[in-house]
Amino acid sequence: MSALQDLLNDLTSGDETRAEKSVLALVEVGEDAIPALLELTASADVDARWWAVRALSQSPHVSTGQLIPFLSDTAPEVRQCAALGLAEKPEESATQPLVRALSDADSMVCNLAAHALIKIGKPAVPSLIEAVNHKSQAVRIRAIRALAEIRDHRAIPVLMRVIEEDSAALGYWAKEGLERLGLDMVYLKPV
Repeated sequence: MSALQDLLNDLTSGDETRAEKSVLALVEVGEDAIPALLELTASADVDARWWAVRALSQSPHVSTGQLIPFLSDTAPEVRQCAALGLAEKPEESATQPLVRALSDADSMVCNLAAHALIKIGKPAVPSLIEAVNHKSQAVRIRAIRALAEIRDHRAIPVLMRVIEEDSAALGYWAKEGLERLGLDMVYLKPV
């Protein structure tokens, strides 16, 4: 049995300590480990897929584009791992898939996607501004929160508009965003 196969066996052993050590070792193996890890992402075993995505997201030889498809995995824990991995490799190319993930059925995926969009920063702002118009209130809140965290002046009009809505959460994040942009003023709704 090869050393790579030994590491893959440790990765999928069910022993978290062994698996975590193998992630570090697989990253050290470099590009030679990538094909085997990508093959493992097709496993029927959710745990094996999760660990494969975990290892891939740590590798400097894996691009953001290679992680994006895992946002569509059938298992929420794999989608969570992918979103977390994308936060570690924040590139503009992941913006649209992450914005779509803001409406994932799993709330942890949604929150991790919002975190990854914050890490992408200013390039994600136009897509986040669009997401504020989403039909789901939860998506809108996550988008406004991300805009508040990014602190981009292009978000001011949408923050001003949202602050007037009857939603405590939207209002909170809109006010927070405006304050972070240095616009600390009293916001009054006209009577």
